[in-house]
Amino acid sequence: MSVSNAPREGEPFPLSTLRHSVSHLMASAVQKLYPDAKFGFGPSIEHGFYYDLDLAEPLEEKDLRKIEKEMERIAKRTPELVCETVTRETAKARLAARKQDYKVEAIDLIPEGEAITFYRHGDFEDLCEGPHVDRLDRAFHFKLLNIAGAYWRGDEKRPMLQRIYGTAFWKKEELDAHLAWLEEVKQRDHRKLGTELDLFSTHANAGSGFVFWHPHLGAVRRAIEEFMFQEQTRRGYEFVYTPHVLREDLFKTSGHLENYGDMMYEGFGIENARYRVKPMNCPGHVMIYATRAHSYRDLPLRMAELGTVYRFERSGVLHGMMRVRGFTQDDSHIFCTPDQLEEEIAGVVELIDMVLRTFGYTYTAYLATRPEKAIGEPAIWERATKALQGAAERVKLPLELDEGGGAFYGPKIDFKIKDSLGREWQMSTVQCDFNLPERFDIHFTDSDGQQKRPIMVHRAILGSLERFVGGLIEHFAGKFPLWCAPKQVALIPIREEHTPYCKKLESELRSDLYRVDCMDAPGHMNNKIKVAQHNQIPFMLIAGEREAAEGTVAVRRRGTREQQVMPFAEFKAMLDRLRSSRSLTLE
Repeated sequence: MSVSNAPREGEPFPLSTLRHSVSHLMASAVQKLYPDAKFGFGPSIEHGFYYDLDLAEPLEEKDLRKIEKEMERIAKRTPELVCETVTRETAKARLAARKQDYKVEAIDLIPEGEAITFYRHGDFEDLCEGPHVDRLDRAFHFKLLNIAGAYWRGDEKRPMLQRIYGTAFWKKEELDAHLAWLEEVKQRDHRKLGTELDLFSTHANAGSGFVFWHPHLGAVRRAIEEFMFQEQTRRGYEFVYTPHVLREDLFKTSGHLENYGDMMYEGFGIENARYRVKPMNCPGHVMIYATRAHSYRDLPLRMAELGTVYRFERSGVLHGMMRVRGFTQDDSHIFCTPDQLEEEIAGVVELIDMVLRTFGYTYTAYLATRPEKAIGEPAIWERATKALQGAAERVKLPLELDEGGGAFYGPKIDFKIKDSLGREWQMSTVQCDFNLPERFDIHFTDSDGQQKRPIMVHRAILGSLERFVGGLIEHFAGKFPLWCAPKQVALIPIREEHTPYCKKLESELRSDLYRVDCMDAPGHMNNKIKVAQHNQIPFMLIAGEREAAEGTVAVRRRGTREQQVMPFAEFKAMLDRLRSSRSLTLE
């Protein structure tokens, strides 16, 4: 749900402008109710707005309703928004007099020569560059949603502020639809479903930001890993494994210590040498490449690894499986000649397309070009950028331009997926790298007998398995397709004497590597059906005396109440077809 910077037909101002103004309206209500409040930033964002506040007492959800009512009163009493341009000195003096320390600091962030403006309605004024609506008594609809914590300017060493989130729309039906969407997002939250479906856990006493995969989600992960292994093997990738702990000097050579040191864990000593847990897999792959001489005939060399890495994340940004401190990447590095680059990238793009579509994702691809700070000759950048464009054209992939968005070591194509809730997520990437081959001084012997540098292509499709699977839980609302479901079939005997038949079917299914739950514990059949429904098992097979005598099963699909009686062999053939095709449906 993106927000346009232009007003839609019949609307007086863009939605982002309305939300920015409602954020200021909220701040004025907070000042009225809490006169000692100090204000941070209050921008519009994709789905609404927020404002950061420093208050003497913590707010509660019930306080939001009180603030909403005050907002309504202020909008009626003092609706007009007035803009005033002032000097830097005047702005600082005015804010300092009101003890708005954060705003005084914010002035220093405004570049010299840029206009400094205040927006006022009634007795409330705020430092802000705008834009805003002209009046607050226009017809619009808003809702304050929740309260969170946020460090001032995102720095954990600075004060923790209270952040109020809200949203606003011109039309009530749009607000109602958005609130319904938010409720759906809440119900699909992977942390909520992770507990309800016994998928994963995190433990503060074991260390925040580390995911424990329970058996159910472990089965999902294993199915995805096997899928990725098979598809990459078909495309000539060779799997490698590299250590989790490496000498610190390696990360000095790679540049990670210099450029990413703040996200690496502290080093430690072993026998008079310094070591680090790895934040990335790429240096290890370069080390493998460098163990022997390579001819152009050996290339391309495609290395793949499901490698676990460790990166420091502030505790305030940790979020279930989405933001963690230890995670496994589906990493690959391709070493190739310049002439092979376009074809290799085309192969990667084709693989990304196939994988994302298997999970039901649509996506937009972005070509990220040379940033201001970059290494490598412009001619090499131009050739690599053309290779990315040529590869995209070869597989008919439309590209949006992300000017200057490339990594410092090379251009790239980034893929942003859209999930079933319409949310956009950064996902896959394919990147050209001129940096590591230079830093590690690796070569290949070309057809002319000369030593030359290979081009290194970084490629990740799923990104981190933790983040990908966390997103997948929400994308499917816990209802995984058959091929990667934690349990694929539930066998439910009608009475205890029908258990041997169900156990026989269980054995047949397990022999073909299906994940089966034979629910043969004492208890009523209807209760077992409820458990299988709760666990989102794709198929329930209910068997009684008739089914046992005829070799049939009563099949009940997830999400339905209807049962279909069929020979077990017929059901098994359907199951095989759905699994082998990795179907997103159960039909």
